[in-house]
Amino acid sequence: MKRTRRRFLRLAAGAATLSSLSRIAEAQAYPSRTVRIVVGFPAGGVNDIIARIIAQQLSERLGQRFVVENRPGAGSNIATEAVVRSAPDGYTLMMVGPPQVINATLYDNLSFNFIRDIAAVAAVVRTPNVMEVTSSFPATTVPEFIAYAKDNPGKINMASSGIGTSQHVAGELFKMMTGTNLLHVPYRGIAPALTDLIGGQVDVMFDPILSSIEHIRSGRLRALAVTSLTRTDVLPDVPAVSDFVPGYEASSTYGIGAPRSTPADIIDILNAATNAILADPPMRARFTDMGGTVLAGGPADFAKIIAEETDKWGKVVKASGAKPE
Repeated sequence: MKRTRRRFLRLAAGAATLSSLSRIAEAQAYPSRTVRIVVGFPAGGVNDIIARIIAQQLSERLGQRFVVENRPGAGSNIATEAVVRSAPDGYTLMMVGPPQVINATLYDNLSFNFIRDIAAVAAVVRTPNVMEVTSSFPATTVPEFIAYAKDNPGKINMASSGIGTSQHVAGELFKMMTGTNLLHVPYRGIAPALTDLIGGQVDVMFDPILSSIEHIRSGRLRALAVTSLTRTDVLPDVPAVSDFVPGYEASSTYGIGAPRSTPADIIDILNAATNAILADPPMRARFTDMGGTVLAGGPADFAKIIAEETDKWGKVVKASGAKPE
């Protein structure tokens, strides 16, 4: 009986060793074929631009093609569900951004739990939005805007690229912290919202710097403040909202995620390669030119950011009463 038990234990230990060696060999060979980075929005948006920058750099560093796959729909939930259901082998990744942390509260019946079902791989960059108004708007500073809004409750139209987007929740947070009443006007995308803002059909927008910077530089839009805690190098003369509304902060964090149960060795390879990209001075300068701040760190650091932002924006979504379109 003892001999049989010892034989069973030896076989079990051997199987465990073979399994461990198999995982090590798999990680050492990774990547051996094309890797997809899924983006939940059409080409051309902030998520897509950052994903394409990272995909190109990972391709060069890891010796295999990293390609961006755009799967828009349902506020990025279609893309997230596709990644959640993918094999956890490192060949399907996701560009994580504001929609994922906002949707956790905005949608009641998701088929996944983002924090549980997506493994954090690496944070990439944090970018602020910019509070901007049409060039003819009567306020030229945040205090003037707040005063005007309080004198005209419900008469200022606040544009966004859709319900639950970073523009929307940044504006809702501003409303909560300033006691102003702005009328939210959701659009289907950034481009039509910006077109109407420039044309004066709406009054204010909290837009990512990347999509608005040229309109601000040309004078078509007036930047009142950035939504980071401090000024940003790309708009050095523009103050932060927090200079006038203490504690206000509404930046967007972007990074890479993978299906739950993706081997830790593969996540470590991707994390190390991403951190090497972010340490490269030309790449840091490229993200700075976009108004961003690079976020090097381990998977646990990114997981902590995701959890914190899910909690923060969940409170804003609940307080605003926002519901998906």
